[in-house]
Amino acid sequence: VQYVDLPEIQFVAEDAADIQQNIITMYEGLIESTLQPADPVRLFLSSLAAVIVQQRVLINRTSKGNLLRYATGIVLDYKGADFGLIRLDAAPSITNLRFTLSIPLASVTTIPAGTRVGAQGGDGSIYFATTEYLEIPAGATTGMVTGECSTVGTTGNGFMPGQVNVLMDPLPFVQSVTNTTESSGGAATETDEAFRERIRTAPESYSTAGPQGSYEFWAKSASAAILDVHAYSPSEGKVTIVPLLADGVIPGEDMLETVAETLEDRGIRPLTDHVTVIAPISVPYTTTLTYYISRNRASEVTAIQTAVTSAVEAYQLWQRSKLGRHINPSELIARVMAAGALRLNVTAPVYTPLTATQVAQQGITTLTYGGLVDD
Repeated sequence: VQYVDLPEIQFVAEDAADIQQNIITMYEGLIESTLQPADPVRLFLSSLAAVIVQQRVLINRTSKGNLLRYATGIVLDYKGADFGLIRLDAAPSITNLRFTLSIPLASVTTIPAGTRVGAQGGDGSIYFATTEYLEIPAGATTGMVTGECSTVGTTGNGFMPGQVNVLMDPLPFVQSVTNTTESSGGAATETDEAFRERIRTAPESYSTAGPQGSYEFWAKSASAAILDVHAYSPSEGKVTIVPLLADGVIPGEDMLETVAETLEDRGIRPLTDHVTVIAPISVPYTTTLTYYISRNRASEVTAIQTAVTSAVEAYQLWQRSKLGRHINPSELIARVMAAGALRLNVTAPVYTPLTATQVAQQGITTLTYGGLVDD
């Protein structure tokens, strides 16, 4: 949320020196005498001033917490309730599961809802359960159904096709089962920052989707895993939705279907709109730089090297965490310099403008420490 036009707000003054001086001045006026620095009364009044300062800090904190910009935790939940919104719960990862029979059968084969399929090498601690009842028709040998990770959060994300293949609930004639899509969509409980942004844009939802902001609001409401959304109309009567997942992850087919199902609600989508949900276009880039450290900071070399590595990783996260964010080496330079490097040579990435349907994705990263140099 951006509040660039609003200054910091303070409901009551909390400057400790001013408060202490005001109390002492008021007391001296009442007794018509001056208190010396070591006077016990002056010391008592100073301790009283400290209590008053603490109370004013609490007043400011509490009062600012009633504003959307500063609200956190349960207070933010109550702010959301004013708009009929609740914080999105942690979500489990999902993937498509394909069940294969050993032979075609003359009758229907049933796969009960809740059938468990473990991840390869997971020792049964990570598994996906079918979300609905599946029937494989007579004469057919395969059937597809959605599987949901038993553990909410990001634990189940990132299993590539073929890695979820251990049938934990044996079924007659079922020869094998495997996931056909990368598991994705798992997310922790919606953060304060993400929930605050949804509350800020809540008025967009008052009208049936149609305005860009309304489509983006409802798309973000589909899952706590969704970090950013871009909605646009390529032609009359058509709307394209482009979601991006937390940590800059490109959504798989399962998450695209989840968003599409949310927007299919007739109370959200105008009858005349044809809505398509697609993944953002990945724009890869490499990171290649050599950095140098001041000879005056030789004793800090190890710490600075660690800080530089963290700065590059933070830059890459920043770069992939928003749709249409231009690939900007200046941001990389600023972060590495702030981490303690004296100077650096960056050969990649180069500045690359992106469109709102594209997202930067880092490729090979090469960090070279060039040694100590004079200032």
